[in-house]
Amino acid sequence: MNTRVLVTLSLFSAIGAVLNMVMPPFYQGMKPDMMLIMMFIGIIFFPSVKNVTLLGIVTGILSALTTTFPGGQIPNILDKFITAFVFYGLFLLVKKFAQKVAVATVLTVIGTIVSGTIFLASALVIVGLPGGAAFSALFIGVVLPATIFNAVSMVVVFPIVQAIFKRSNLAIV
Repeated sequence: MNTRVLVTLSLFSAIGAVLNMVMPPFYQGMKPDMMLIMMFIGIIFFPSVKNVTLLGIVTGILSALTTTFPGGQIPNILDKFITAFVFYGLFLLVKKFAQKVAVATVLTVIGTIVSGTIFLASALVIVGLPGGAAFSALFIGVVLPATIFNAVSMVVVFPIVQAIFKRSNLAIV
């Protein structure tokens, strides 16, 4: 694995972890997952199975360490790993257009919904949902607002990362 790619993916994961830690929870310990945005950007700029595997594992572990969801460690690990590959598959379908902000944002919306669904479903099965909340209530009250938040964040962050990559002569795939 290329050292430059590994360092860049590590930085994306670290930035995502910091953003995830400072994001305040807004319902029963649930909050928008900023780690997803950085994982998605890493997949878009460095699309390969080994990079996706690495990002899925690392972001899952970092999300598990920074979660405020009661018992959310295992669901976070499962969610990030599966979501990374679902996002990668969708990315491969639209690879020709993926360097456009609009396409990256649509992929982020889909990826966030997939992630939230996997997280809530696995949490429901493994530890139960907090406060006896219903899956649908948490999906509507947390996942959908997080999706909008992540979409807006991608619109802001993606062009910045693209500009940095162009100025630093890092290859954009």
